[in-house]
Amino acid sequence: MKSKIFYWLTYAGMWILASLPFAVLYVISDVLCFLMYRVVGYRRRVVRTNLRNSFPEKSTAELRRIEHDFYQYLCDYLLEDVKMMRMSFSELCRRMEYRNKEEYLSMIEKHGGIVLLIPHYANFEWITGMSSIMHPDDVPVQVYKPLKNKYLDKLFIRIRARFGGYNIPKHSTARELIKLRKDGKRIAVGLITDQSPNPNEAHYWTTFLNQDTGFMDGAERIAKLMDFPVFYCELYYVKRGYCSVHFDLITETPKQTADGEITGCFARRLEATIRRAPAYWFWSHKRWKLKREDAVHHG
Repeated sequence: MKSKIFYWLTYAGMWILASLPFAVLYVISDVLCFLMYRVVGYRRRVVRTNLRNSFPEKSTAELRRIEHDFYQYLCDYLLEDVKMMRMSFSELCRRMEYRNKEEYLSMIEKHGGIVLLIPHYANFEWITGMSSIMHPDDVPVQVYKPLKNKYLDKLFIRIRARFGGYNIPKHSTARELIKLRKDGKRIAVGLITDQSPNPNEAHYWTTFLNQDTGFMDGAERIAKLMDFPVFYCELYYVKRGYCSVHFDLITETPKQTADGEITGCFARRLEATIRRAPAYWFWSHKRWKLKREDAVHHG
């Protein structure tokens, strides 16, 4: 009962926030940033450690500038995500630019689907508007990890489905995708690929941002199972409230790649993205909490 009440209070608060214009939301974001960064110090130690280990060549002043810009971006992102509750489709498409659409669409038509490797960068949530550039009968699929609170899980599914997205829980991905293909659907499968894996999921290890880092290879395995071309989503933070994404083809023939090749390519491309503009990645995540010796080894 308490969870249900919390859900409705959260929903009501987010609905009110979502009704505000962007200009007002960014004033709120500035206040939230001051409180989160200067007063509360939300995960500041984690952020500083991650930045220092990732960019040992940068001065303290440079790292502090990235740190400050990250908190501003994080607060903007949170409110922009809430805004999706009442944002019109036309406004989303005006604020999110989808580049090289021709190659993206031709690969869906040619192979029946594609896999999109998406990082926690810029406003990655706005990629959900990709249905605007797809053919009406094609299905934009979003693979997600269900939240423990079923009411909040329902809320975020509702937000992400507003623009035509078909949400699939992580544990049901293969079964649902096979069913969609049997039904004759052409699909674009979006997967967040830079999450911190648990010990059973760290199938691929590499040096990433100067640190030994484990990656999940679920997206690679899905691409090989479905034999779908793989794209890296190169996101760009343009300015407050505006982003763009370029769909860069990694491979058209995933089954012909070596194990780990696609995941490794993603890691290298993501590192280049972060180094281009470091502030717009999720530095508050404990990305390097798992160590190689603690991972379950797979034969």
